[in-house]
Amino acid sequence: METLDSLPEELRTRFSADQEKAQWLYAELKKAFGMPVWRSPMPAIDELISTILSQNSNDHNRDIAFERLRKRFPTWDAVCDADVDDVIDAIRPAGLGNQKGRRIQAVLQQIRREHQTLDLDFLKGWEQEKIKEYLLQFKGVGFKTAAIVMQFSLGIPAFPVDTHIYRVTGRFGIRPLNMSVEDCHAYMENLFRPDQYEAGHLNIIRLGREICQARKAQCERCPLRPHCSYYAEQCS
Repeated sequence: METLDSLPEELRTRFSADQEKAQWLYAELKKAFGMPVWRSPMPAIDELISTILSQNSNDHNRDIAFERLRKRFPTWDAVCDADVDDVIDAIRPAGLGNQKGRRIQAVLQQIRREHQTLDLDFLKGWEQEKIKEYLLQFKGVGFKTAAIVMQFSLGIPAFPVDTHIYRVTGRFGIRPLNMSVEDCHAYMENLFRPDQYEAGHLNIIRLGREICQARKAQCERCPLRPHCSYYAEQCS
């Protein structure tokens, strides 16, 4: 992860205040929601494909598409060798099937071609930045997908930022509003400790889905109101 010294000067100036506020957020969400548990961990190659399917989709449709894919093609080698139209048809419930089907097949084919295997266990001995660079090389794999595979399948600390986390952290005020999603990943990794990444990620997502929703934030229900910038500006 980026060190504090590598952050731009304007971020270093506000970092201490953001970190203190982020730690308060972590503690309050832990009180409100408890310690969340990630769904059953999957092998890294499965998590990679599942997360590609999740893009611009919801968890329910992602899971249906993943199960359809595995039922039709019981091995990843079978997906590699299949007619791409059959892959597209299998994952249709996740949406954007034409795009995702081609990308999934291309990712699997490249991994098999370069490593003669269809798992990602070889990444476990690599340095964190090298793992991130490897995953980001694939078309359709961004910072969120790479971070999910690292944190939840490979046991490499990373803080995935999805649309809910980006919205909540901006509203709450622990990052600059104009910070890019890519930079937000690195900033969150500095605000929270590695042992806080999993629970922090999952609890902030829950807050974003259930309370701090995009169209209408339900501030009256939010445990973060006392220190929330959005509540102070919009709802007081």
